[in-house]
Amino acid sequence: MKQAHHFLRNLILSIIDFFYSPFKKIIPLKTFRYAAAGGANTVFDIVIFSFAYNFVFKKHNFEIFNFTLSPHIAAMAFAFCFSQPTGFYLNRYVVFQDTGLNRRSQLIRYLIVVFICIIFNYLLLKVFVDYFGWYPTPAKIATTFLVIIFSYSSQTYFFFKTKK
Repeated sequence: MKQAHHFLRNLILSIIDFFYSPFKKIIPLKTFRYAAAGGANTVFDIVIFSFAYNFVFKKHNFEIFNFTLSPHIAAMAFAFCFSQPTGFYLNRYVVFQDTGLNRRSQLIRYLIVVFICIIFNYLLLKVFVDYFGWYPTPAKIATTFLVIIFSYSSQTYFFFKTKK
């Protein structure tokens, strides 16, 4: 298992770093890795969201226990179950591998960011879809870009800050 993990991490890093050379003079490697890994995970999240919205929930409300979720909120929760584990893996082993923090500390910090991002995602989706009348997938894309700004800043300067 450990060999597979190292192989996967090295493969991802070699692919990302291969595309880094044209950007060397304008962006630090860590920022480029964050953008590339985060961008791939963001596309993954949006694809899962769109699939869930259109084919799993079929644009209908979803009832669970005594709660009714609108299809865009149900799709957000569904996509979260897939994109957050991959997001943590990419942050821990690809982007912020030199923090000096143990896995547990990073996971706790990451989950704090994720919790805040879930709240932002929920609120922004509700505003864009329910109040502005946007279609859910473009609303999800706009929401994602706004949340990325918060996520990158908080992870770089607080949650995964490199120990000296």
